[in-house]
Amino acid sequence: MKLSAAPEPVGHDETRRQLMESAGAVFAECGFRDATIREICRRAGANVAAVNYHFGDKENLYLEVLRYAQSRAFARYPLLLDAADDAPPKDKLRAFVKSTLLRVFDKGPDSWHGKILSREMIEPTRALDSLVEERMRPMARQLGEIIAGVLDCPVTDERVRLCAFSVVSQCVFYHHCRPVVSRLFPDQPAMDLAGVERLADHITRFSLAAMKHLSKSKH
Repeated sequence: MKLSAAPEPVGHDETRRQLMESAGAVFAECGFRDATIREICRRAGANVAAVNYHFGDKENLYLEVLRYAQSRAFARYPLLLDAADDAPPKDKLRAFVKSTLLRVFDKGPDSWHGKILSREMIEPTRALDSLVEERMRPMARQLGEIIAGVLDCPVTDERVRLCAFSVVSQCVFYHHCRPVVSRLFPDQPAMDLAGVERLADHITRFSLAAMKHLSKSKH
């Protein structure tokens, strides 16, 4: 959609931001289907017509909120953090794992980012197609290149895809299954920054050990 050449009203950007922040919290709590425009606007302190003005409809608002959440999350925790472009694949893998865990376990004001994305995985909407193409596919491609470097094989090798699934699965398990894990192991350390570092070390070592074995086997 092309931007209008007409000047925007005063506070346009701030109203739009407040709508996305409020919508993100409501969508994270209720899911897309049960969230209401009225509640979103109430929290944003905006007129109910504001959603139509800024986003067109609830569905497009939801898509923009998902994009906004992903953009904010990756701006705060880049995919490879501070790993250099020429860093060894194993170091890039560790950075990828840590970055993923930081986004998943973020407890700050933006913690709804992870919740809304988790809901989208469980209750997918049409917005998921855009999210996959714009963010998840490039992320999967980068992880695949890292794993191919560890395995010393072409990125098209099936082992690369399977290992990528395994790495990501380990990262999200501790979050998605947290209610069960906390009951099974109530003494489980808190998932603060130190906890993320410990878990990133474990997942990386575990994954590298498995890949070392796979790299010796014939596909």
